[in-house]
Order: sequence, then structure tokens, then C-alpha cells
Amino acid sequence: MTRIKVLVVDDEPDFLKLIERRLSKRNVDVAVATSGEAALESLRKSLVDVVILDVKMPGLSGIETLKEIRKRFGGLAVIMLTGHGSVKSGIDGMSHGAYDYILKPFSIDDLLERIRAASEHSRLKKLERGDI
Repeated sequence: MTRIKVLVVDDEPDFLKLIERRLSKRNVDVAVATSGEAALESLRKSLVDVVILDVKMPGLSGIETLKEIRKRFGGLAVIMLTGHGSVKSGIDGMSHGAYDYILKPFSIDDLLERIRAASEHSRLKKLERGDI
């Protein structure tokens, strides 16, 4: 089985270091970006299987970034991440095409299960479209 490639987008560098280390230990290839703009540039250069996208960021917000990902990268699976206890922001993300959302704090095992499910969902969608 190939390793899942994930892009984690969050404006908190300490969080990015922690999540990168914890996911890497679980055989996930992890790239990070500190802004929506940086995430879009990273995706332009190399696609991933799943994007973990923080809702609240300065500059391009998570929802705005999600909308751009939808325009530019179609069915890429996006999991919205919110640390503000707002289920509404997660639901807003899903209404704009996010695959799922998760609230901070979360268990790494829960996140990993969501990543796996999102990756499989994307793979099946690609098969349906004949992209693979």
C-alpha cells in the first residue's frame, strides 16, 4: 500500500511541527503550509491525497482557500480543522465541498482515521471518473 500524502495548512508553526512529526511516525508523508496562499502554491507544485485545512487564518481564510482548492484541484479531499469550537465553521466548510471537519483538540488516531477515509474516498472518485 502506498503512503498517503497530506498537506497540513495552519498558521501556527508549533502546531505544524507537532502534527508533521506525529503523522510522519504513522507512515504518512506530510507537507506543511502556513497560509492559504502557500497551500495553493504547494498544491500547484505537487498534488497530495488529502489537505488538512485550518478554518481561521490571517489573509486567505480556510473557507476561501477551500473554494480555491475546489476551483483549481477539483475533487481533492479536504478536512477542515477548527480550534474555535465552532461546529458551524466546519459545516460551512462541508457546504463548500470539504470532505469532513475535525475540532481541535483532537486525537491523532481520530485524525488518522479521517485522513484514511478521505484518501480512499478521493481514490474511488478518481476511479469513477477514469482518472486512474
